[in-house]
Amino acid sequence: MILKVTIADQLLELNVPDALLEQAQDFFDKMDADMDQGWQVNRDWVDRPDRYLRGQIVANKLLTAIENRDDNLGRLMAGYILSRFPEIELVELSEQGEIRDHVLTMKAGAGSTDEGPSLSFSHGGLPHGLSRMEAMNQAGKDVSGVFKMGRQYRFSVFNHVTGEWDQSPAFGSKEDAEAAREKVFKQRFDALCQAPQIH
Repeated sequence: MILKVTIADQLLELNVPDALLEQAQDFFDKMDADMDQGWQVNRDWVDRPDRYLRGQIVANKLLTAIENRDDNLGRLMAGYILSRFPEIELVELSEQGEIRDHVLTMKAGAGSTDEGPSLSFSHGGLPHGLSRMEAMNQAGKDVSGVFKMGRQYRFSVFNHVTGEWDQSPAFGSKEDAEAAREKVFKQRFDALCQAPQIH
């Protein structure tokens, strides 16, 4: 099978023999078992990475293998992605090596319930006692609009605990970023509405 990968505007077609995919299933299962225990994702510890984040973690290992010209490791990492994402269209590797910046694009119509970058933001330390209208306005202040960085799109979410802006994962298209922003906006709005009311 062929895995298409882009890095620095260069398209690579990694050929993974079907026999290797079959022989390496135990190895792939062990990788999943390791990730079940939690994983350090850049500066964050993630207790149980979801399917998409696992793909990004392995994509990061693939990037290292390509940079080190380690064909065997690269073939195994490509094999994991092909095995766990049979609907994969393209893997866009970010040269910066930030795990969440790698983009996995699925073939059209291959939707799944857990596709897309993981959207885990802290909604702690929020203002209390807001009306629904005030919560809507606050959520609008807390979740930035979508902006472009390089060839990818992001948005930011204000963290009331740290007092800093947390950046979203990178998205390959503005539409995907907008859709993700809407989800996070609703999460923040719901969290603001559920904050203890002041009587």
